Amino acid sequence: MRIEPRRVKLTTRTSIEISRTIPHARLKTIGAWCFVDHFGPTEQSEPMVVAAHPHSGLQTVTWLFEGRIEHRDSVGSVQVITPGQVNLMTAGKGISHSELSIEGAKWFHGVQLWVALPEESLDIDPFFEHIDQLPRILMEGLRATVLVGEFMGRAANATTFTPLMGVELVLEPGAHKLPVGVAMEHGLMLVAGDVTVAGHRMETSSLHYFEAGKAELEVTVSKTATIMLLGGEPFQEKILMWWNFIGRTHEEIALARSQWNKREARFGSFEDQIGGWIPAPDLPNIHLKPR
Repeated sequence: MRIEPRRVKLTTRTSIEISRTIPHARLKTIGAWCFVDHFGPTEQSEPMVVAAHPHSGLQTVTWLFEGRIEHRDSVGSVQVITPGQVNLMTAGKGISHSELSIEGAKWFHGVQLWVALPEESLDIDPFFEHIDQLPRILMEGLRATVLVGEFMGRAANATTFTPLMGVELVLEPGAHKLPVGVAMEHGLMLVAGDVTVAGHRMETSSLHYFEAGKAELEVTVSKTATIMLLGGEPFQEKILMWWNFIGRTHEEIALARSQWNKREARFGSFEDQIGGWIPAPDLPNIHLKPR
């Protein structure tokens, strides 16, 4: 299954647009991966500016190919991320954070990924991890960096709550067979290069989905390519994802929205260079249901 990206404006404070593949009407999740955004490459003529905003019921994974971002959050984290490093924020019952790209690099390019927490972990205390030492695999025609989970026998230290894997692959021209776990479903998102999967040429930012049961994924590369490989055991729970919150009921989402907009203690607070905060939008005039 191929999922073509749709263009979404990052925030009202910047003209930067991102390409989003999931969630999609045809594909809600890949394992517990529930949100895949690809941004850039874009010249840093203006910074990425995302003021304080909340999350609950999920993890965020930030991975850069170019540029630098400063992360600040309500558990006290202040962390600059550069290419080759992972920022993983576990929101649990509630956290707030901001993101600001830092001058110095000409280009700004990366992915932002969300992971749905299982129901038993929705209310855990929030925490933040910055991992700058990641497993790397070098083989003829292939370079891999393991962000999350395990790939080809190498495992990352990132905390996960369901069986999950995330890898950056750089593939040289030729035919490749990528070994994967048969219990997992997978998605390949093209970052750059020229790749054909199942006879179809992938477009930049598009995603090709594979159901669980495959021991290897076959791709053909015509021009050196960078690909994000995401996998996970099928997530059996229905989730309710609205704005920056993930829960299971309308009432959970409505409560999180109200508490954030009232600036209650649940999501904490912090100071940054951006100033201000992003209020949650109005709920739709329907009763939200998990799916």
